Amino acid sequence: MVQEFLTRPAKVLITGVDGQIGYFLSLAAAADPFFDVIALSDKQLDISDLAAVQHQLDLHLPDYVINTTGFNAVDQVGSEQDRCYALNTQAVENLALVCGQLAVPLFHLSSDYVFDGHYQSGYTEDDEASPLGVYGDSKWRGEELLRAALPQHIILRVSWVFSTYGDNFMQRALKQAREQESIAAVDDRRGCPTSAADIARVILAMLKQIHNGAENWGTYHYCGAEVTSRYGFTEAVLAAAGQYEKLRAEQLTAISSAQQSQDAERPESSVLVCSKLLNAFGIRQIPWRHELISMIKLQYQEQEASQSA
Repeated sequence: MVQEFLTRPAKVLITGVDGQIGYFLSLAAAADPFFDVIALSDKQLDISDLAAVQHQLDLHLPDYVINTTGFNAVDQVGSEQDRCYALNTQAVENLALVCGQLAVPLFHLSSDYVFDGHYQSGYTEDDEASPLGVYGDSKWRGEELLRAALPQHIILRVSWVFSTYGDNFMQRALKQAREQESIAAVDDRRGCPTSAADIARVILAMLKQIHNGAENWGTYHYCGAEVTSRYGFTEAVLAAAGQYEKLRAEQLTAISSAQQSQDAERPESSVLVCSKLLNAFGIRQIPWRHELISMIKLQYQEQEASQSA
């Protein structure tokens, strides 16, 4: 029975494949013969509905569940607080409870927002959580419910996610640069940008080791290598995109977070220390600048393909 489990493809159910991490994760897993993938969008499975979660897991009986669903519209939390807690907290407990009943390990994505951002040297997994607002609190509560309900879990905290898919900082920077002659970016918040494709790589690498007998359950951090600011990341986005088109923006100005109008408070430092992941799984960080160049190239390839279709 064990031999059969190890030789057949690992059956993985991925939630939230209409989000940027879920999208790239489902593509990478589907392209790897190691995995047999069930990819479900939020419309196909609302994980805040316990009966729906029970039905889908009973129907597919996966070996693993990877939850990439979440309420991530940080500045909309004020008007959608109930939905935020439903998806980031209660839904995680739903998955944990059903996975526990079926003895299915659960991989879950969390966020740097569980920290208050005052620790400039970077946060380890052992540092105390202290969320600044509702979004961070909802993610932290979801983590705690998962830990209490299901020992066989992986929580992967990520930060500053970007990609060609969905609404993210790279996309917003590009849109502004195409539409405005002068744009501004915050220069007093520090973090490590992380591509959705790189996060997919990390999750699948962890999953392969778990499937082959590793029992390194628990909480881990992953982000792209090199600390920067939003200003520094925007500068890199404009430089990479400038290889493919003449952007309208001719001036990029550094501003403070106090000068930027945003509804939600954000951590001043989102730097995540990733040494635990390296020590437990041997997975190294990839420089985000390398990933950004690849993602911008993909952006223009997709744009050209859609225009010629």
